[in-house]
Amino acid sequence: MSIEIKNISKSYGDKQALDNISFSIKKGEIVGLLGPNGAGKSTLMKILTTYLSPDKGSVMVNNYSASTQPMQVKGSIGYLPEHNPLHLEMYVREYLRYITSIYKVSKDQIEPVLQDCGLGDHANKKIGSLSKGYRQRVGLAAALVSNPEVLILDEPTTGLDPNQLIEIRNLIREAGREKTILLSTHIMQEVEAICDRVIIIKDGQIVADKILQDLRSSKKQVIEVEFDYRVENILLEQLPRVLEVKNTVGFVYQITFDTDKDMRGSLFDFAHDNGLKTLQLNQKNKDLESLFIELTKS
Repeated sequence: MSIEIKNISKSYGDKQALDNISFSIKKGEIVGLLGPNGAGKSTLMKILTTYLSPDKGSVMVNNYSASTQPMQVKGSIGYLPEHNPLHLEMYVREYLRYITSIYKVSKDQIEPVLQDCGLGDHANKKIGSLSKGYRQRVGLAAALVSNPEVLILDEPTTGLDPNQLIEIRNLIREAGREKTILLSTHIMQEVEAICDRVIIIKDGQIVADKILQDLRSSKKQVIEVEFDYRVENILLEQLPRVLEVKNTVGFVYQITFDTDKDMRGSLFDFAHDNGLKTLQLNQKNKDLESLFIELTKS
């Protein structure tokens, strides 16, 4: 395993940031860590990178213990923190040389990383003169220049415009061809665009750990229908393949079917046969967004 976390907890005074969290990440996986603000994402990232120690539990990264081998863990990780701590007065190439000197690694990676991150034409510019999107590229280049086995990225696309966002996504996806990546974000579209798997945390606890492909290929189907009169749930439950019926508000019903076949026709026929008018009929298959809302709402 590239990352293995067992039963870690962390508190700040009376505030429980992480509560007995466990998960593992295999080599080559791109995993999204998703959760609302204050869920514990950044605390977990700081523990993984040895900037913080857990109150209890164990963390292994690339077979190194974060508690007893912190320097080896740091040496095998590329880390892009949420607030990218760049030296704005330095030139891009100069900054990457500085990073290689800290990690005590060869400078041979500098030129390939500059090209891979689209910084070749900006290598001799001061970091402070670059746009936010290009500063994020520099931060990603700094995380990659030591050729780490694991990349840990904390909110890597915060504050980027749509074009910059797409460019950084592509860079991360390309890096994921060879490396294990843990990406923390509160933006569901980031996870869907980049990741193979999602871990959702709320109030310091894991509430979901899903393979995205499994989520996309779910055989369950959710349909929201609104009639012009109230209908007893028991009548709707008699429709074929129904798993659950909820009267969400007024004359609106959310019906879960155990099939991926479009069941809107059956609901339209039901309305016709029972003298009802169908005011709205929407397919709402459970996706990452609906799962997130369901699991993290107060």
